[in-house]
Amino acid sequence: MDEVWFWGLAVLAAALVGMGKGGVPIVGMLSVPVMALVMSPVMAAGMLLPVYVVSDMFGLYAYRHAFDRRVLAIIVPGAVVGIGIGWATASLVPEAAVTLLVGVIGLAFALNLILRRPVGGEPKRPEVAPGLFWGTVTGFTSFVSHAGAPPYQVYTLPLGMPKAVFAGTSTIAFAVINAVKLVPYYALGQLSLSNLKMAAVLAVPAVVAVFAGVRLVKVMPERLFFRLVTWALALISLKLIWDGARGLI
Repeated sequence: MDEVWFWGLAVLAAALVGMGKGGVPIVGMLSVPVMALVMSPVMAAGMLLPVYVVSDMFGLYAYRHAFDRRVLAIIVPGAVVGIGIGWATASLVPEAAVTLLVGVIGLAFALNLILRRPVGGEPKRPEVAPGLFWGTVTGFTSFVSHAGAPPYQVYTLPLGMPKAVFAGTSTIAFAVINAVKLVPYYALGQLSLSNLKMAAVLAVPAVVAVFAGVRLVKVMPERLFFRLVTWALALISLKLIWDGARGLI
């Protein structure tokens, strides 16, 4: 029974990863918490990272014509720097503190969108300095706590990208981030042969879910899509605040 429960959750987590790579907002962030029901979060993150990478390949294919080059050129270098900082400080920074900080930032931004102006307002130009800053925060938090989406969205949501471009840009950015993370994760011992064998099995439901997610993004009304992004950001941020506070206490 325990094995059935484990594999049921593993398949669900893989499907969430795939749906996220297909462009459905935030759901990929739920994968590690789901697997944390049956293993430690650190083990869950290491096991799922190869699934993320495989799913990324299909997400890249699905959104190969829909992305913003300028946003990627700004956010990705910052994210790589952030991953390097995370690797260098892996033994110094409490994961719970980073998780709490990410949750506070994400919730504050989501509440600002919900309470002060409608989603989809006047688009802003992607500026370099803020993009490099939020890219660095994205890379750092993605490395430390797998919570890169909130700071990433703080920068990208106000840009007013069409939903397909928003989904494609996000997919490509996090594909690069996940590929870069393979090196430090391996060096820190979070990847193993057993992880890769399990990832090969879980890649199947993940890949199917990628294309299900792409289809869902295509049929979803654009205003609803960005409302979903904003509310999902708020809910996930609340969970991160809860997790971080519990970890610090």
